Amino acid sequence: MRLRLVRPMVTKGSSTPHFVKRIPSDIRDVLVGRKLVIPVGEEVVEFAVTQSTQSIRFSLRTSDPTVAKVRLAEAISYLEQYFEALRSHRPVELSHRQLHALAGDFYRAWSQGPDGMKSLTVVPSTGEVIEGPWADDDEAELLAAVSQQLADKAEQGGTEYRRRTYGPVVDRILAQRNVPSVTPSSRERLIDTFSTYLTKSLATSSRIAAGDYSGDPLLERLPQWEPPTPATKTHEARQPKSNDQAVSLIGLVDAWWSEAKVLGKSSSTYESYKNSFTLLSRFLGHDDAKRVSPENIVDFKDHRLTSVNPRTGKPASPKTVKASDLTAFKSVFDWAVSNRRLPKNPAVGVTVKLGKKIKLRERDFTDGEANLILSAANAVDLDAEPRRSFKTRQMKRWVPWLCAYSGSRVGELVQLRKADFRQEGKAWIMQVTPEAGTVKGKEYRDIPIHEHLLELGFIDYVREAKGEYLFMDLKPDAVFEGVWQSKKNRLSEFVREHVKDPNVAPNHGWRHTFKSKGFEAGIQEKVLDALCGHAPTSVGRSYGSVTLKTKVDALAQFPRYAVDPKLQRPLAEQE
Repeated sequence: MRLRLVRPMVTKGSSTPHFVKRIPSDIRDVLVGRKLVIPVGEEVVEFAVTQSTQSIRFSLRTSDPTVAKVRLAEAISYLEQYFEALRSHRPVELSHRQLHALAGDFYRAWSQGPDGMKSLTVVPSTGEVIEGPWADDDEAELLAAVSQQLADKAEQGGTEYRRRTYGPVVDRILAQRNVPSVTPSSRERLIDTFSTYLTKSLATSSRIAAGDYSGDPLLERLPQWEPPTPATKTHEARQPKSNDQAVSLIGLVDAWWSEAKVLGKSSSTYESYKNSFTLLSRFLGHDDAKRVSPENIVDFKDHRLTSVNPRTGKPASPKTVKASDLTAFKSVFDWAVSNRRLPKNPAVGVTVKLGKKIKLRERDFTDGEANLILSAANAVDLDAEPRRSFKTRQMKRWVPWLCAYSGSRVGELVQLRKADFRQEGKAWIMQVTPEAGTVKGKEYRDIPIHEHLLELGFIDYVREAKGEYLFMDLKPDAVFEGVWQSKKNRLSEFVREHVKDPNVAPNHGWRHTFKSKGFEAGIQEKVLDALCGHAPTSVGRSYGSVTLKTKVDALAQFPRYAVDPKLQRPLAEQE
Protein backbone atom coordinates (compact mmCIF):
# COMPACT_ATOMS: atom_id res chain seq x y z
CA MET A 1 0.00 0.00 0.00
CA ARG A 2 1.42 3.39 -1.04
CA LEU A 3 0.71 6.78 0.51
CA ARG A 4 -1.54 8.95 -1.61
CA LEU A 5 -1.76 12.60 -0.72
CA VAL A 6 -2.59 15.17 -3.35
CA ARG A 7 -2.47 18.37 -1.32
CA PRO A 8 -1.91 19.49 2.26
CA MET A 9 -4.91 19.95 4.51
CA VAL A 10 -5.60 23.29 6.21
CA THR A 11 -7.36 22.90 9.52
CA LYS A 12 -10.32 25.06 10.35
CA GLY A 13 -9.33 28.38 11.88
CA SER A 14 -5.66 27.99 10.88
CA SER A 15 -3.64 29.23 7.92
CA THR A 16 -0.93 26.61 8.42
CA PRO A 17 -1.27 23.47 6.26
CA HIS A 18 -1.11 20.07 7.96
CA PHE A 19 0.01 16.66 6.84
CA VAL A 20 -2.78 14.13 7.40
CA LYS A 21 -2.77 10.50 6.31
CA ARG A 22 -4.43 7.35 7.63
CA ILE A 23 -2.05 4.68 8.88
CA PRO A 24 -1.85 1.76 6.42
CA SER A 25 -3.79 -1.19 7.82
CA ASP A 26 -1.16 -3.80 6.91
CA ILE A 27 1.49 -2.29 9.20
CA ARG A 28 -0.68 -0.63 11.83
CA ASP A 29 0.09 -3.23 14.51
CA VAL A 30 3.82 -2.86 13.85
CA LEU A 31 3.64 0.94 14.17
CA VAL A 32 1.83 0.98 17.53
CA GLY A 33 4.25 1.99 20.26
CA ARG A 34 6.75 3.59 17.87
CA LYS A 35 7.75 7.25 17.78
CA LEU A 36 8.16 8.48 14.22
CA VAL A 37 10.73 11.22 13.63
CA ILE A 38 9.70 12.89 10.38
CA PRO A 39 11.73 15.57 8.56
CA VAL A 40 9.87 18.86 7.98
CA GLY A 41 12.09 21.40 6.26
CA GLU A 42 15.15 22.02 8.40
CA GLU A 43 13.45 20.57 11.48
CA VAL A 44 11.85 17.27 12.47
CA VAL A 45 8.49 16.34 13.92
CA GLU A 46 8.08 13.57 16.48
CA PHE A 47 4.83 11.63 16.19
CA ALA A 48 3.93 8.88 18.65
CA VAL A 49 1.68 6.09 17.39
CA THR A 50 -0.64 4.74 20.08
CA GLN A 51 -3.33 2.07 20.04
CA SER A 52 -6.00 4.67 19.28
CA THR A 53 -4.06 6.54 16.59
CA GLN A 54 -5.80 6.34 13.23
CA SER A 55 -3.88 8.93 11.21
CA ILE A 56 -0.47 10.54 11.09
CA ARG A 57 -1.06 14.26 11.50
CA PHE A 58 1.28 17.20 12.03
CA SER A 59 1.82 20.81 11.02
CA LEU A 60 3.97 21.57 7.98
CA ARG A 61 5.09 24.70 9.85
CA THR A 62 4.64 27.18 7.03
CA SER A 63 1.86 29.28 5.55
CA ASP A 64 3.57 29.49 2.17
CA PRO A 65 1.73 27.12 -0.23
CA THR A 66 4.83 26.47 -2.34
CA VAL A 67 6.99 25.59 0.67
CA ALA A 68 4.15 23.47 2.06
CA LYS A 69 4.03 21.38 -1.13
CA VAL A 70 7.80 20.76 -0.96
CA ARG A 71 7.59 19.68 2.67
CA LEU A 72 4.59 17.53 1.89
CA ALA A 73 6.53 15.67 -0.82
CA GLU A 74 9.50 15.19 1.52
CA ALA A 75 7.26 13.75 4.23
CA ILE A 76 5.57 11.40 1.77
CA SER A 77 8.94 10.17 0.47
CA TYR A 78 10.24 9.60 3.96
CA LEU A 79 7.17 7.70 5.17
CA GLU A 80 7.07 5.55 2.03
CA GLN A 81 10.63 4.42 2.71
CA TYR A 82 9.85 3.90 6.39
CA PHE A 83 6.77 1.80 5.70
CA GLU A 84 8.59 -0.28 3.06
CA ALA A 85 11.34 -1.02 5.57
CA LEU A 86 8.74 -2.19 8.08
CA ARG A 87 6.99 -4.37 5.50
CA SER A 88 10.23 -6.02 4.44
CA HIS A 89 11.46 -6.48 8.01
CA ARG A 90 14.88 -5.48 6.70
CA PRO A 91 16.12 -2.31 8.39
CA VAL A 92 19.29 -0.74 7.03
CA GLU A 93 22.69 -1.98 8.27
CA LEU A 94 24.90 1.11 8.30
CA SER A 95 28.49 0.65 7.21
CA HIS A 96 31.45 1.89 9.25
CA ARG A 97 31.87 4.73 6.75
CA GLN A 98 28.22 5.76 7.00
CA LEU A 99 28.35 5.77 10.81
CA HIS A 100 31.29 8.16 10.83
CA ALA A 101 29.79 10.30 8.06
CA LEU A 102 26.55 10.81 10.05
CA ALA A 103 28.28 11.55 13.33
CA GLY A 104 30.89 13.55 11.44
CA ASP A 105 28.27 15.96 10.07
CA PHE A 106 27.35 16.77 13.65
CA TYR A 107 31.03 17.22 14.51
CA ARG A 108 31.43 19.70 11.64
CA ALA A 109 28.55 21.79 12.95
CA TRP A 110 29.72 21.81 16.56
CA SER A 111 33.47 22.17 16.13
CA GLN A 112 33.45 25.69 14.66
CA GLY A 113 33.88 27.51 17.95
CA PRO A 114 31.38 29.75 19.74
CA ASP A 115 30.64 31.83 16.61
CA GLY A 116 29.32 28.87 14.68
CA MET A 117 27.52 26.96 17.44
CA LYS A 118 23.80 26.58 17.86
CA SER A 119 21.76 25.45 20.84
CA LEU A 120 20.86 21.79 21.13
CA THR A 121 18.62 19.94 23.54
CA VAL A 122 20.38 16.63 24.08
CA VAL A 123 17.67 14.90 26.09
CA PRO A 124 14.42 16.70 26.84
CA SER A 125 13.34 13.92 29.23
CA THR A 126 16.37 14.25 31.50
CA GLY A 127 16.74 18.00 31.30
CA GLU A 128 20.35 17.85 30.12
CA VAL A 129 20.75 20.78 27.75
CA ILE A 130 23.78 22.09 25.90
CA GLU A 131 23.31 25.62 24.64
CA GLY A 132 25.57 28.01 22.81
CA PRO A 133 27.01 30.48 22.27
CA TRP A 134 27.47 31.34 25.92
CA ALA A 135 27.78 34.77 27.44
CA ASP A 136 30.26 33.52 30.00
CA ASP A 137 33.54 35.44 30.08
CA ASP A 138 35.64 32.31 29.62
CA GLU A 139 33.92 30.36 26.84
CA ALA A 140 36.96 28.14 26.27
CA GLU A 141 36.99 26.95 29.87
CA LEU A 142 33.23 26.36 29.92
CA LEU A 143 33.29 24.39 26.66
CA ALA A 144 36.16 22.25 27.92
CA ALA A 145 34.29 21.59 31.16
CA VAL A 146 31.11 20.56 29.32
CA SER A 147 33.13 18.28 27.02
CA GLN A 148 34.79 16.56 29.97
CA GLN A 149 31.51 16.29 31.89
CA LEU A 150 29.77 14.61 28.96
CA ALA A 151 32.71 12.23 28.44
CA ASP A 152 32.66 11.26 32.12
CA LYS A 153 28.90 10.71 32.13
CA ALA A 154 29.06 8.59 28.96
CA GLU A 155 31.80 6.42 30.49
CA GLN A 156 30.22 6.10 33.93
CA GLY A 157 26.63 5.66 32.73
CA GLY A 158 27.52 3.00 30.18
CA THR A 159 25.46 1.82 27.24
CA GLU A 160 22.07 2.48 28.83
CA TYR A 161 22.96 6.09 29.64
CA ARG A 162 24.24 6.79 26.12
CA ARG A 163 21.17 5.14 24.61
CA ARG A 164 18.82 7.21 26.77
CA THR A 165 20.78 10.44 26.33
CA TYR A 166 21.73 10.41 22.68
CA GLY A 167 19.11 8.08 21.18
CA PRO A 168 16.60 10.86 20.38
CA VAL A 169 19.31 12.99 18.75
CA VAL A 170 20.50 10.06 16.66
CA ASP A 171 16.92 9.37 15.54
CA ARG A 172 16.64 12.98 14.38
CA ILE A 173 19.90 12.74 12.46
CA LEU A 174 18.68 9.57 10.72
CA ALA A 175 15.35 11.21 9.91
CA GLN A 176 17.03 14.25 8.42
CA ARG A 177 19.01 11.91 6.18
CA ASN A 178 15.84 10.03 5.16
CA VAL A 179 16.99 6.81 6.80
CA PRO A 180 13.72 5.44 8.22
CA SER A 181 14.88 2.29 9.98
CA VAL A 182 18.28 0.89 10.96
CA THR A 183 19.26 -2.34 12.65
CA PRO A 184 19.61 -2.26 16.46
CA SER A 185 23.36 -2.85 16.18
CA SER A 186 23.71 0.06 13.74
CA ARG A 187 21.78 2.35 16.07
CA GLU A 188 23.93 1.33 19.05
CA ARG A 189 27.14 1.90 17.10
CA LEU A 190 25.90 5.27 15.83
CA ILE A 191 25.00 6.34 19.38
CA ASP A 192 28.50 5.43 20.60
CA THR A 193 30.14 7.21 17.65
CA PHE A 194 27.93 10.26 18.15
CA SER A 195 28.80 10.39 21.86
CA THR A 196 32.51 10.34 21.04
CA TYR A 197 32.24 13.01 18.34
CA LEU A 198 30.11 15.26 20.54
CA THR A 199 32.78 15.47 23.24
CA LYS A 200 35.47 15.92 20.58
CA SER A 201 33.54 18.74 18.88
CA LEU A 202 33.13 20.63 22.15
CA ALA A 203 36.81 20.16 22.93
CA THR A 204 37.70 21.56 19.48
CA SER A 205 35.37 24.52 20.00
CA SER A 206 37.06 25.11 23.35
CA ARG A 207 40.43 25.27 21.60
CA ILE A 208 39.03 27.78 19.07
CA ALA A 209 37.42 29.84 21.84
CA ALA A 210 40.88 30.09 23.41
CA GLY A 211 42.17 31.63 20.16
CA ASP A 212 43.70 28.53 18.54
CA TYR A 213 42.37 28.43 14.95
CA SER A 214 44.91 25.92 13.63
CA GLY A 215 43.82 23.22 11.20
CA ASP A 216 41.62 20.34 12.31
CA PRO A 217 43.06 16.98 11.10
CA LEU A 218 39.85 15.14 12.07
CA LEU A 219 37.80 17.20 9.61
CA GLU A 220 40.12 16.13 6.81
CA ARG A 221 39.56 12.45 7.64
CA LEU A 222 35.77 12.47 7.96
CA PRO A 223 33.97 10.72 5.06
CA GLN A 224 31.08 12.18 3.11
CA TRP A 225 27.61 10.71 3.57
CA GLU A 226 26.51 8.10 1.01
CA PRO A 227 22.86 6.93 1.35
CA PRO A 228 22.34 3.23 2.03
CA THR A 229 20.79 0.91 -0.52
CA PRO A 230 16.98 0.84 0.00
CA ALA A 231 15.58 -2.29 1.66
CA THR A 232 13.80 -4.87 -0.50
CA LYS A 233 10.44 -6.44 0.13
CA THR A 234 10.07 -9.66 2.07
CA HIS A 235 9.16 -11.79 -0.95
CA GLU A 236 12.28 -10.51 -2.74
CA ALA A 237 14.65 -11.24 0.12
CA ARG A 238 15.81 -14.65 -1.07
CA GLN A 239 16.22 -13.62 -4.72
CA PRO A 240 19.76 -13.37 -6.09
CA LYS A 241 21.28 -9.96 -5.52
CA SER A 242 21.60 -7.76 -8.58
CA ASN A 243 25.10 -7.17 -9.89
CA ASP A 244 24.94 -3.45 -9.11
CA GLN A 245 23.90 -3.84 -5.46
CA ALA A 246 26.67 -2.71 -3.13
CA VAL A 247 28.19 -5.08 -0.55
CA SER A 248 29.79 -3.27 2.36
CA LEU A 249 33.43 -4.18 3.03
CA ILE A 250 33.06 -3.57 6.76
CA GLY A 251 29.67 -5.29 6.83
CA LEU A 252 31.25 -8.28 5.11
CA VAL A 253 33.69 -8.76 8.00
CA ASP A 254 30.82 -8.56 10.51
CA ALA A 255 28.84 -11.14 8.53
CA TRP A 256 31.87 -13.44 8.34
CA TRP A 257 32.40 -13.08 12.09
CA SER A 258 28.82 -14.13 12.93
CA GLU A 259 29.71 -17.55 11.55
CA ALA A 260 33.43 -17.66 12.39
CA LYS A 261 32.94 -17.08 16.12
CA VAL A 262 30.68 -20.14 16.31
CA LEU A 263 33.50 -22.15 14.73
CA GLY A 264 35.93 -21.00 17.43
CA LYS A 265 37.77 -18.13 15.74
CA SER A 266 39.19 -15.70 18.29
CA SER A 267 37.90 -12.17 18.76
CA SER A 268 41.44 -10.87 18.24
CA THR A 269 41.34 -12.36 14.72
CA TYR A 270 38.07 -10.52 14.10
CA GLU A 271 39.57 -7.22 15.28
CA SER A 272 42.64 -7.76 13.10
CA TYR A 273 40.54 -8.59 10.02
CA LYS A 274 38.24 -5.63 10.61
CA ASN A 275 41.20 -3.28 10.91
CA SER A 276 42.60 -4.53 7.58
CA PHE A 277 39.25 -4.04 5.82
CA THR A 278 38.88 -0.58 7.34
CA LEU A 279 42.31 0.39 6.02
CA LEU A 280 41.37 -1.00 2.59
CA SER A 281 38.12 0.99 2.56
CA ARG A 282 39.94 4.21 3.45
CA PHE A 283 42.58 3.57 0.80
CA LEU A 284 39.98 2.95 -1.92
CA GLY A 285 37.70 5.79 -0.84
CA HIS A 286 34.58 3.60 -0.85
CA ASP A 287 33.03 0.70 1.06
CA ASP A 288 31.73 -1.47 -1.80
CA ALA A 289 33.28 -4.96 -1.86
CA LYS A 290 31.98 -5.58 -5.40
CA ARG A 291 34.10 -2.76 -6.74
CA VAL A 292 37.34 -4.26 -5.36
CA SER A 293 39.59 -5.66 -8.08
CA PRO A 294 42.80 -7.71 -7.88
CA GLU A 295 44.62 -4.57 -9.00
CA ASN A 296 43.16 -2.71 -6.00
CA ILE A 297 44.55 -5.36 -3.65
CA VAL A 298 47.99 -5.11 -5.27
CA ASP A 299 47.90 -1.30 -5.04
CA PHE A 300 46.88 -1.50 -1.37
CA LYS A 301 49.69 -3.97 -0.67
CA ASP A 302 52.23 -1.61 -2.28
CA HIS A 303 50.76 1.33 -0.36
CA ARG A 304 51.11 -0.47 2.97
CA LEU A 305 54.70 -1.46 2.22
CA THR A 306 55.78 2.07 1.26
CA SER A 307 53.62 4.50 3.30
CA VAL A 308 55.04 5.62 6.64
CA ASN A 309 52.78 5.10 9.64
CA PRO A 310 52.88 8.40 11.61
CA ARG A 311 52.58 6.49 14.89
CA THR A 312 55.55 4.16 14.30
CA GLY A 313 57.55 6.30 11.87
CA LYS A 314 57.90 3.42 9.39
CA PRO A 315 55.75 1.44 6.92
CA ALA A 316 54.08 -1.86 7.68
CA SER A 317 56.45 -4.82 7.50
CA PRO A 318 56.08 -7.39 4.69
CA LYS A 319 55.24 -9.99 7.34
CA THR A 320 52.38 -7.84 8.68
CA VAL A 321 50.98 -7.21 5.21
CA LYS A 322 51.13 -10.90 4.31
CA ALA A 323 50.04 -12.44 7.62
CA SER A 324 47.45 -9.82 8.63
CA ASP A 325 46.10 -7.88 5.63
CA LEU A 326 46.28 -10.44 2.81
CA THR A 327 45.21 -13.31 5.08
CA ALA A 328 42.19 -11.26 6.17
CA PHE A 329 41.21 -10.46 2.59
CA LYS A 330 41.57 -14.01 1.33
CA SER A 331 39.65 -15.51 4.26
CA VAL A 332 36.71 -13.08 4.27
CA PHE A 333 36.41 -12.82 0.49
CA ASP A 334 36.51 -16.62 0.25
CA TRP A 335 33.66 -16.78 2.74
CA ALA A 336 31.76 -14.16 0.74
CA VAL A 337 32.13 -16.17 -2.48
CA SER A 338 30.99 -19.37 -0.75
CA ASN A 339 27.96 -17.55 0.65
CA ARG A 340 26.97 -15.93 -2.64
CA ARG A 341 27.88 -12.42 -1.49
CA LEU A 342 30.56 -11.92 -4.16
CA PRO A 343 31.18 -13.53 -7.56
CA LYS A 344 34.94 -13.91 -7.03
CA ASN A 345 37.77 -13.34 -4.56
CA PRO A 346 39.90 -10.36 -5.67
CA ALA A 347 42.73 -11.31 -3.30
CA VAL A 348 43.45 -14.71 -4.87
CA GLY A 349 47.06 -14.98 -6.02
CA VAL A 350 48.20 -11.73 -4.39
CA THR A 351 51.08 -12.29 -2.00
CA VAL A 352 54.25 -10.82 -0.54
CA LYS A 353 57.49 -12.69 -0.89
CA LEU A 354 59.32 -12.57 2.41
CA GLY A 355 63.08 -12.42 2.27
CA LYS A 356 65.19 -13.70 5.11
CA LYS A 357 65.11 -11.14 7.88
CA ILE A 358 68.46 -9.59 8.77
CA LYS A 359 69.41 -10.79 12.23
CA LEU A 360 71.43 -8.28 14.23
CA ARG A 361 71.18 -9.98 17.63
CA GLU A 362 69.56 -12.85 19.54
CA ARG A 363 65.83 -12.54 20.15
CA ASP A 364 66.07 -13.01 23.91
CA PHE A 365 67.04 -10.30 26.41
CA THR A 366 70.60 -9.99 27.62
CA ASP A 367 71.11 -10.38 31.37
CA GLY A 368 71.53 -6.63 31.60
CA GLU A 369 68.28 -5.93 29.76
CA ALA A 370 66.34 -8.48 31.81
CA ASN A 371 67.66 -6.96 35.03
CA LEU A 372 66.76 -3.45 33.87
CA ILE A 373 63.16 -4.49 33.19
CA LEU A 374 62.73 -6.41 36.43
CA SER A 375 64.35 -3.66 38.51
CA ALA A 376 61.99 -1.14 36.90
CA ALA A 377 59.07 -3.46 37.69
CA ASN A 378 60.12 -3.59 41.34
CA ALA A 379 60.40 0.19 41.44
CA VAL A 380 56.81 0.86 40.26
CA ASP A 381 55.07 3.16 42.75
CA LEU A 382 51.89 1.30 43.65
CA ASP A 383 50.58 4.16 45.80
CA ALA A 384 50.74 6.84 43.11
CA GLU A 385 47.69 8.70 41.84
CA PRO A 386 45.29 8.39 40.09
CA ARG A 387 43.82 5.35 41.80
CA ARG A 388 41.97 4.32 38.64
CA SER A 389 45.29 3.20 37.15
CA PHE A 390 46.14 1.03 40.18
CA LYS A 391 45.76 -2.27 38.31
CA THR A 392 47.85 -0.96 35.43
CA ARG A 393 50.66 -0.26 37.90
CA GLN A 394 50.22 -3.73 39.40
CA MET A 395 50.48 -5.13 35.89
CA LYS A 396 53.79 -3.31 35.35
CA ARG A 397 54.94 -4.59 38.74
CA TRP A 398 54.14 -8.28 38.27
CA VAL A 399 53.67 -9.26 34.62
CA PRO A 400 57.37 -8.84 33.67
CA TRP A 401 58.25 -11.19 36.55
CA LEU A 402 55.58 -13.67 35.47
CA CYS A 403 56.97 -13.53 31.93
CA ALA A 404 60.49 -14.11 33.21
CA TYR A 405 59.55 -17.20 35.23
CA SER A 406 56.91 -18.78 32.97
CA GLY A 407 57.71 -17.90 29.34
CA SER A 408 53.99 -17.20 28.83
CA ARG A 409 52.59 -14.79 26.30
CA VAL A 410 51.87 -11.32 27.67
CA GLY A 411 48.22 -11.52 26.63
CA GLU A 412 47.79 -14.73 28.62
CA LEU A 413 49.13 -13.03 31.75
CA VAL A 414 47.32 -9.71 31.43
CA GLN A 415 43.97 -11.56 31.53
CA LEU A 416 44.76 -13.63 34.65
CA ARG A 417 41.99 -13.92 37.25
CA LYS A 418 42.11 -14.70 40.96
CA ALA A 419 40.35 -17.97 40.13
CA ASP A 420 43.32 -19.05 37.99
CA PHE A 421 45.56 -19.67 41.04
CA ARG A 422 45.50 -22.62 43.43
CA GLN A 423 47.80 -24.35 45.88
CA GLU A 424 48.76 -28.01 45.57
CA GLY A 425 50.90 -29.15 48.49
CA LYS A 426 53.63 -26.57 48.88
CA ALA A 427 53.43 -25.45 45.25
CA TRP A 428 51.33 -22.58 43.92
CA ILE A 429 49.92 -23.18 40.44
CA MET A 430 48.87 -20.66 37.82
CA GLN A 431 46.43 -21.86 35.16
CA VAL A 432 46.44 -20.23 31.73
CA THR A 433 42.98 -20.95 30.31
CA PRO A 434 40.80 -19.84 27.37
CA GLU A 435 38.04 -19.20 29.91
CA ALA A 436 39.90 -16.05 30.96
CA GLY A 437 40.17 -14.63 27.44
CA THR A 438 42.51 -15.42 24.56
CA VAL A 439 44.91 -18.38 24.56
CA LYS A 440 46.70 -19.43 21.39
CA GLY A 441 45.79 -23.02 20.55
CA LYS A 442 42.71 -22.75 22.82
CA GLU A 443 44.20 -25.16 25.37
CA TYR A 444 44.70 -24.61 29.08
CA ARG A 445 47.98 -25.33 30.84
CA ASP A 446 49.21 -25.35 34.43
CA ILE A 447 52.38 -23.45 35.32
CA PRO A 448 54.01 -23.61 38.78
CA ILE A 449 54.88 -20.28 40.39
CA HIS A 450 58.63 -19.88 40.85
CA GLU A 451 59.72 -19.62 44.50
CA HIS A 452 61.34 -16.24 43.84
CA LEU A 453 57.90 -14.82 42.92
CA LEU A 454 56.50 -16.19 46.17
CA GLU A 455 59.25 -14.43 48.13
CA LEU A 456 58.54 -11.17 46.31
CA GLY A 457 54.95 -11.30 47.56
CA PHE A 458 53.05 -12.05 44.36
CA ILE A 459 50.59 -14.47 46.00
CA ASP A 460 49.89 -11.80 48.64
CA TYR A 461 48.71 -9.55 45.82
CA VAL A 462 46.59 -12.34 44.31
CA ARG A 463 44.87 -12.86 47.67
CA GLU A 464 44.24 -9.14 48.23
CA ALA A 465 43.33 -8.11 44.68
CA LYS A 466 39.84 -6.67 44.17
CA GLY A 467 37.58 -7.89 41.40
CA GLU A 468 37.77 -10.90 39.10
CA TYR A 469 40.83 -9.92 37.05
CA LEU A 470 44.22 -9.17 38.59
CA PHE A 471 45.29 -6.50 36.11
CA MET A 472 42.10 -5.29 34.41
CA ASP A 473 39.00 -3.42 35.57
CA LEU A 474 36.11 -4.31 33.27
CA LYS A 475 33.21 -1.88 33.55
CA PRO A 476 29.73 -3.13 32.55
CA ASP A 477 29.91 -1.56 29.08
CA ALA A 478 33.62 -2.26 28.48
CA VAL A 479 34.76 -4.39 25.54
CA PHE A 480 37.15 -7.06 26.85
CA GLU A 481 39.34 -7.06 23.74
CA GLY A 482 39.80 -3.29 23.87
CA VAL A 483 40.84 -3.25 27.53
CA TRP A 484 43.05 -6.32 27.03
CA GLN A 485 44.86 -4.80 24.04
CA SER A 486 45.28 -1.48 25.82
CA LYS A 487 46.97 -3.21 28.77
CA LYS A 488 49.39 -5.04 26.48
CA ASN A 489 50.25 -1.75 24.79
CA ARG A 490 50.88 -0.04 28.14
CA LEU A 491 53.24 -2.85 29.17
CA SER A 492 55.11 -2.68 25.87
CA GLU A 493 55.58 1.09 26.32
CA PHE A 494 56.81 0.50 29.88
CA VAL A 495 59.46 -1.99 28.75
CA ARG A 496 60.54 0.26 25.86
CA GLU A 497 61.42 2.97 28.38
CA HIS A 498 64.22 0.69 29.61
CA VAL A 499 65.12 -1.53 26.62
CA LYS A 500 65.24 0.67 23.54
CA ASP A 501 66.87 -1.74 21.07
CA PRO A 502 64.25 -2.18 18.28
CA ASN A 503 65.75 -5.57 17.38
CA VAL A 504 64.27 -7.26 20.45
CA ALA A 505 60.51 -7.50 21.09
CA PRO A 506 59.56 -5.76 24.36
CA ASN A 507 57.03 -8.43 25.38
CA HIS A 508 57.78 -11.50 23.27
CA GLY A 509 61.48 -11.35 24.13
CA TRP A 510 60.72 -13.06 27.45
CA ARG A 511 59.60 -16.26 25.71
CA HIS A 512 62.97 -16.58 24.00
CA THR A 513 64.77 -15.66 27.23
CA PHE A 514 62.85 -18.27 29.22
CA LYS A 515 63.74 -20.99 26.75
CA SER A 516 67.43 -20.00 26.70
CA LYS A 517 67.74 -19.98 30.49
CA GLY A 518 65.79 -23.23 30.69
CA PHE A 519 68.24 -24.92 28.32
CA GLU A 520 71.15 -23.60 30.40
CA ALA A 521 69.57 -25.15 33.51
CA GLY A 522 69.28 -28.53 31.77
CA ILE A 523 65.46 -28.58 31.52
CA GLN A 524 64.16 -30.84 28.73
CA GLU A 525 62.81 -29.08 25.65
CA LYS A 526 59.49 -30.96 25.89
CA VAL A 527 59.00 -29.65 29.43
CA LEU A 528 59.86 -26.09 28.39
CA ASP A 529 57.35 -26.39 25.51
CA ALA A 530 54.67 -27.52 27.96
CA LEU A 531 55.38 -24.56 30.24
CA CYS A 532 55.43 -22.01 27.40
CA GLY A 533 52.47 -23.43 25.51
CA HIS A 534 54.48 -24.36 22.41
CA ALA A 535 53.18 -27.11 20.14
CA PRO A 536 55.36 -30.27 19.91
CA THR A 537 57.83 -30.12 17.03
CA SER A 538 57.10 -33.69 15.96
CA VAL A 539 54.44 -36.38 16.25
CA GLY A 540 56.69 -38.39 18.55
CA ARG A 541 56.97 -35.53 21.04
CA SER A 542 53.18 -35.25 21.21
CA TYR A 543 52.99 -38.67 22.90
CA GLY A 544 52.96 -38.67 26.69
CA SER A 545 52.03 -35.67 28.83
CA VAL A 546 54.29 -33.51 30.99
CA THR A 547 52.93 -33.97 34.50
CA LEU A 548 52.47 -31.19 37.01
CA LYS A 549 55.16 -32.75 39.22
CA THR A 550 57.60 -32.65 36.30
CA LYS A 551 56.83 -28.96 35.83
CA VAL A 552 57.28 -28.20 39.52
CA ASP A 553 60.63 -29.98 39.55
CA ALA A 554 61.71 -28.14 36.40
CA LEU A 555 60.85 -24.70 37.81
CA ALA A 556 62.87 -25.56 40.92
CA GLN A 557 65.92 -25.85 38.62
CA PHE A 558 65.19 -22.56 36.84
CA PRO A 559 67.76 -19.92 37.90
CA ARG A 560 66.85 -16.77 39.79
CA TYR A 561 67.20 -13.32 38.30
CA ALA A 562 69.61 -11.09 40.21
CA VAL A 563 68.27 -7.53 40.52
CA ASP A 564 68.86 -4.68 42.97
CA PRO A 565 68.28 -6.39 46.34
CA LYS A 566 66.89 -3.14 47.82
CA LEU A 567 63.99 -3.39 45.40
CA GLN A 568 63.09 -7.00 46.25
CA ARG A 569 60.54 -6.20 48.91
CA PRO A 570 57.48 -8.31 49.75
CA LEU A 571 54.14 -6.64 49.14
CA ALA A 572 53.47 -6.22 52.88
CA GLU A 573 56.60 -4.05 53.26
CA GLN A 574 55.60 -1.82 50.37
CA GLU A 575 52.33 -0.84 51.95
